[in-house]
Amino acid sequence: MTSVRILVIGRHAQILETVLRLINAQQAWKAIGALTDNEAREKFGRDNFDLVLIGGGVEEESERSLKNEFEKINPQIKMIRHYGGGSGLLFNEINEAILN
Repeated sequence: MTSVRILVIGRHAQILETVLRLINAQQAWKAIGALTDNEAREKFGRDNFDLVLIGGGVEEESERSLKNEFEKINPQIKMIRHYGGGSGLLFNEINEAILN
């Protein structure tokens, strides 16, 4: 089975670490994190992601800029925002994005 590849962008190291741990505990998902826009660009350009998850602390301007750049590389890329709210909400948001 092919894993769903997820790039998680967040500004808070401990929160990012927790989100990555939760996602990577799911057998069908593989997540990689980025704390800065430049790190996100570098990782997105190097790997094939199915989904980009934007975490708390990422400014709207950064999100728009990254979305524009990522869509030039992969027009089908899905980007969603996660503001917190527990693992159940996180899993539902990811599942919904994957299925739509």
